[in-house]
Amino acid sequence: MDKVMKWVEDKVVPPMAKIGTQRHLLAIRNGVVSSLSLILIGTFFMVFINLPVDAWKNALAPYSATIVLPYRMTMGLMAIYATFVMGSDLAKSYHLDSVTGGILSLGTFFMFQMPVNVMTPKSAPLGFVLPMTYTGASGMFTGIVSMIFAVEVYRFFKTHNVTIKMPEQVPPAVARSFEALIPGFLIITTVWLIRDVAGFDLNAALLMLFRPLTNILGNNLFGALLPMFLIHLLWSFGIHGMSIVGSLVRPMWLIMLDENGKALAAGTAATKLPNIAPEQLFQWTVTIGGAGATLVVAILFLTICKSKFLKEVGRFSIVPGIFNINEPMIFGAPMMLNPYMFIPFNIVPLILTTISYFAVKLGLVNGFSSIPAWTLPAPIGGYLSAGNDWRVVVLILINMVIATVIYYPFIKAYDKHMLAQEAGKAEDETTTETANA
Repeated sequence: MDKVMKWVEDKVVPPMAKIGTQRHLLAIRNGVVSSLSLILIGTFFMVFINLPVDAWKNALAPYSATIVLPYRMTMGLMAIYATFVMGSDLAKSYHLDSVTGGILSLGTFFMFQMPVNVMTPKSAPLGFVLPMTYTGASGMFTGIVSMIFAVEVYRFFKTHNVTIKMPEQVPPAVARSFEALIPGFLIITTVWLIRDVAGFDLNAALLMLFRPLTNILGNNLFGALLPMFLIHLLWSFGIHGMSIVGSLVRPMWLIMLDENGKALAAGTAATKLPNIAPEQLFQWTVTIGGAGATLVVAILFLTICKSKFLKEVGRFSIVPGIFNINEPMIFGAPMMLNPYMFIPFNIVPLILTTISYFAVKLGLVNGFSSIPAWTLPAPIGGYLSAGNDWRVVVLILINMVIATVIYYPFIKAYDKHMLAQEAGKAEDETTTETANA
């Protein structure tokens, strides 16, 4: 085990750590995270209209289109919000003007969309309208491409001083506008030639390109297990696994969730949603209390351990763990670089993922279609995310029991080790006091 951990630490961790600090991935992560507050608000309305009471659903049915409008204006437009923040964040990382980076990225994204000329009804023609087909999670890949293309072109022109410079007396906002004029003209013209003149639909092409991978992640057991394996392996060596893996797969997770939400709104049964494993499957039924399902570790530290240190870790970790904040446990126990915790910390998520995957696949619980606040206790968050399904609460409790059984012998061994250390330390202190006397 020591040799394996040493090999992973020397060979795997360094390149993954570099990936975690890569500026484009950081921009993607920050862009997605920035839109979560709006998504949380929007999904509340989806939960509201799908409460598990037939009388309630029937009463709201005539008003369903109006009630889900906030969902469409948040989740349905998330690619727009995220693209601006991604461009702003990437420009800032290059020490460029962040607002200009965001605007250029957003303009590029809109140019990749194809407006539709709606002339009906004839009495009040709408003119050109922008379809929402690719403004939500489905447009995230286009948003990422738009961000990279726009900011990198902006950086190139700025680095080579190919910009219009205004006198110092000109207000900063006006100066920024002229500074972006030349790169902006090239960016918009290039995208216009690609999308309108050449007729190349980047949105459809990217979705087609990533569809096999999205299907593997969403509806394949191996695809569900792989991100959990990588996330926890990295955490075992002190690297925030979700920051790295999440940056890569979260756009696809969001597409899966968006498809599930649209299917539910269209009347698809909650047990037959198109994607089994969006992020919420893991968030609520696997990483209970945080990565590694460490809420049960805090409970075991408090209830079965005799080590004063482990009891103290359990005491200050359990309340944050209830609300899915497990850094106190990760760094306190510690779970990382700990040979006693390495095996259960990595095995438990894989077993719980397998159980949860088949529970959804077989229709034993609802699929996941919304994003409640991530700090909710797992049973509440899982209940809301799965369309108010009480069976998900049962699944979470079963998973907690299974996690407890797996962790138990390893924690007992760790407790014995810590007791021996504490006893040795106490003996050394007694010897020192006797010598001093």
